[in-house]
Amino acid sequence: MIALEQVVKQKNIPLKAVFATVSVLFAVFLLLPMVMIFIKSLAGDAGVSFEHYAAVMSERNFGAAFRNSILVSAAAGLLTTVLAFVLAYTVNYTNVSKTVKKLIKVLAVVPMFLPTITYGFAIIYSFGKQGLITMLFGRQFFDIYGIPGLMIGYVIYTLPIAFMLLDNTMQYIDKKFMIVSRAMGDSRLRCFMTTVITPLLGTFAASFIQSFTLSFTDYGIPTSVGGNMDLIANLLYNEMLGSLPNFNTGSAVAIMMLLPSVVSIILLTYLERYNVRYNKISVIDLEKNRFRDITLGVISLVIIVLMLSVFAVIFVVPFVDQWPYRLVPSFEHASKILNDPTLMGVFRNSLFTSLLTAVFGTVIVFGAAIISARNGLSKRCGRVFDSISLVTNTIPGMVLGVAYLLTFSGTPIQNTFFIIIVCNIIHFFSSPYIMMKNGLEKLNSSWETTAKLMGDSWLKTVVRIIVPNSFSTLAEVFGYYFINAMVTVSAVIFIAGARTMVITAKIKELQHFANFNEIFVLSILILLTNLVIKGIMYLFINRKNKK
Repeated sequence: MIALEQVVKQKNIPLKAVFATVSVLFAVFLLLPMVMIFIKSLAGDAGVSFEHYAAVMSERNFGAAFRNSILVSAAAGLLTTVLAFVLAYTVNYTNVSKTVKKLIKVLAVVPMFLPTITYGFAIIYSFGKQGLITMLFGRQFFDIYGIPGLMIGYVIYTLPIAFMLLDNTMQYIDKKFMIVSRAMGDSRLRCFMTTVITPLLGTFAASFIQSFTLSFTDYGIPTSVGGNMDLIANLLYNEMLGSLPNFNTGSAVAIMMLLPSVVSIILLTYLERYNVRYNKISVIDLEKNRFRDITLGVISLVIIVLMLSVFAVIFVVPFVDQWPYRLVPSFEHASKILNDPTLMGVFRNSLFTSLLTAVFGTVIVFGAAIISARNGLSKRCGRVFDSISLVTNTIPGMVLGVAYLLTFSGTPIQNTFFIIIVCNIIHFFSSPYIMMKNGLEKLNSSWETTAKLMGDSWLKTVVRIIVPNSFSTLAEVFGYYFINAMVTVSAVIFIAGARTMVITAKIKELQHFANFNEIFVLSILILLTNLVIKGIMYLFINRKNKK
């Protein structure tokens, strides 16, 4: 017993060091910036004042921007959830061929590999007066600026997330209850509502809230297709980096931008209690229904084709002589861009920051998750990181970027790669942490103690036992961090400098000069890079699982 207590105490020393290190990181680069932006929003001429909030609330365009953002984001969230349900239902509840199902699962998440600012430009060059789809059909279907363009962009942006949420939940619904329901005489509609819709109610709400929040806080899509429509993201950008910057009112706008996110997280936490969990998942043969399979298979493929067709234009415009007047194939534009040292330098910057974000982000997530998921320190320490995960999931990238701008301007880390990497790690912490924690909780809880009794140090135990058995999750976390660091735009536009410019910030700059050839070629580079990383992680995970 005494030997065991000594083992636990020895193990606690490195665990405490990990806890302290990660806690200090979040205290300096999350808590401090958010406190600073809150203080800035309350700083008046005579001390603490709500004058900046009053000034913001009294502006007519703020009320319009807030209302417009709420309504458009809610409409997009609703449509996205419906479309995601169709895709997920086709994959999990039909006898559509495995090839089609795999195709749906792979292609549905492709938009995640591109920055949202590219979505808007692709919509313009697809549905604009001289767009690719307009030219193919001989007419423009709608005005792309304002609500139509925003809805298309938001739905494409959030559909992958909504699909993954619903698809994951459907995999854990016990389908034998469909047989029981039918055997008890329930109609097809009642069976559908009872055994499919009811268990998904919590996930439907989560899908809607996630889609709404992502749309409400996005900057990339509004900046390209928002047109003259007032939106909260554009208002915040103009307050902070416009022709007449006002950091105090900008801070007030940023704090108010948090409100829908906070409400969303509270709702998600509340709705968690309504999630249906099954003790056992039965494998059954789905009822044969050729009409259902063909109909849903076709609808799902149409959704995928329509979504991806918007991006077809980025592979066309840079590779013709002069769009849309001389549609002769030409690699001159692409060759010139690929040989431009400035643009390729920006691409290397993005690779550098994404790689280091993925490496250090994975280490930090692993450290935080091992504190909360493994037996070693008190449960309070684990709850600290659970709370941090909840907070980082609440803070939009734009707000975090503004907070960093206010907090670290004038310091040695201003306009450095370090601040961009740290911002990415903090911004995207929530999802990787949850993935890592869930993975570690599934491992045998006595491994560390057993290894200690055999004379292994805690570090050796982690390296030799915990890490190899968590490799698949670590690879997923690495890929998640890398891909998101490559496509993020909302935070980095506030903290990237001339020397540390990354691709997404450069695309925002190129927009002012209407250099869409450069924008599309850089977007293709982002897409290909992310696909390569995703493919490598997939191969590593498969290889490890086979072993």
